[in-house]
Amino acid sequence: MGVKIDIQKKVGSFHLDIRFQSEASRIGILGASGCGKSMTLKSIAGIELPDQGQIELDGKVVYSSKDRIHIRPQERSVGYLFQNYALFPTMTVEKNITAGVKGSKSEKEARVREMVRRFRLEGLEKRLPGELSGGQQQRVALARIMAYEPEVILLDEPFSALDMFLRDHLQRELETMLADYQGTVILVSHNRDEIYRFCEDLLIIDQGKAVIAGRTEEVFEDPKKVAAARLTGCKNISAIRRIDAHTMYATDWGVELHTDRVIDEEITHVGFRAHEFLPVWGERRENCIRVKISGSASLPFEMNYYLQPENDTESAGTPVCWFVQKERQELIREKGMPDYLQFPEAQLLLLRA
Repeated sequence: MGVKIDIQKKVGSFHLDIRFQSEASRIGILGASGCGKSMTLKSIAGIELPDQGQIELDGKVVYSSKDRIHIRPQERSVGYLFQNYALFPTMTVEKNITAGVKGSKSEKEARVREMVRRFRLEGLEKRLPGELSGGQQQRVALARIMAYEPEVILLDEPFSALDMFLRDHLQRELETMLADYQGTVILVSHNRDEIYRFCEDLLIIDQGKAVIAGRTEEVFEDPKKVAAARLTGCKNISAIRRIDAHTMYATDWGVELHTDRVIDEEITHVGFRAHEFLPVWGERRENCIRVKISGSASLPFEMNYYLQPENDTESAGTPVCWFVQKERQELIREKGMPDYLQFPEAQLLLLRA
């Protein structure tokens, strides 16, 4: 299997320009609301028509402006799971599942029985969607897709409207249900945790543009771009003034930072994740910021502190975020608040605008 996308589309002042390819079976598209994620997914499905470009699914061209190819959505072997599941409200569970199945009456009935068993819908066959829970509706929607065996399944923020407990439960259910699916699954989300949990490859989109793509773990470890760092959850990002190949001044934090890595001239920012600081008591070490608390927030499983930047005497600048999980809170209670926080060099993210 494989996906190759090179498309452009203008809608008013918005311009979608996406180039991406992957051979992974589980692909994530991460971005903020309105960045073009769903438009990209709908273009893959054939629901949206790009202005120009090409889309290949498993080596088959399903759209090409140059060759005037536009294969209809129902002929692309693509299953689309919408945010609201898009079940037919006046049709029973079994009729919803049958909707996309081809074949004789007996073949359809056999396929529906198989899907009902596989997705644990026994006893619900005669119910309408309005009589089902959110989890049951999701299983019916996925059973309907799987009944016609698509080569690609598209998941358009399927958990966005759910509370945290139900979201985690349905994510685990979805992983189980798709465990033996041999095709490609593309998940669109603005939630970095579900993308990290589910996807092997990742595409990050910002304002209609592909920012970075690659293996999910590698993108999180080294997002390379400011927009990608923010979308993967980096709370601390500062513009820099490059002093030399191994030294930079973080202008928003008011500290000088040294690296073993070469700081290329195109590096414009430095990022640092809020959980990675090392507390320092006593004398200042290299790559440290003074601990001067400007605010805090107590959460169930961590304590969030907000530090005043060293070049900000009136505390008007953007604070530096330090998030302390429970296992470290006991140490702070024993020793008191540290004098400094150290940026371990390996965790500094060198970023381009």
